[in-house]
Amino acid sequence: MDLTDLGLIGLFLGTFLAGTVVPFSSDVLYVAILAAIDERWLACLIVAVVGNTLGTISTYFVGGAGNTEWIEKYLHVSHEKVEKQQDTVRKYGPFAGLIGWVPFVGKPLLIALGFYKAPWPLTCLMIFLGIAIRFAVWTVILV
Repeated sequence: MDLTDLGLIGLFLGTFLAGTVVPFSSDVLYVAILAAIDERWLACLIVAVVGNTLGTISTYFVGGAGNTEWIEKYLHVSHEKVEKQQDTVRKYGPFAGLIGWVPFVGKPLLIALGFYKAPWPLTCLMIFLGIAIRFAVWTVILV
């Protein structure tokens, strides 16, 4: 059994995990489940956006813990990567959260947003908007 067998619950779990530092593609899962239950596309969209947003926001808050040693050890993100993102955080602030879902750059960026204390309400809103747009595009393409 895999996450697609669990339907919307599997979609929520998978998109949540993909939003964290777990290396997993929520896009592949979303496309598979949307194809299987396309008549419930709105439910798929809502579940994917909520799950991925919550997982992604948790990554932001992990960065906010500010423990460099813990970030390096458990998240496998070097302090240099987080410091490298500092310029992006200074330049774009919470609006950088719009691309927090992008593979390879998103997770270190989210950790940096938390680490450098980007205002969390606006950052969380930007994370939500970026993820909502991404899944909405997939839905328009596939439904």
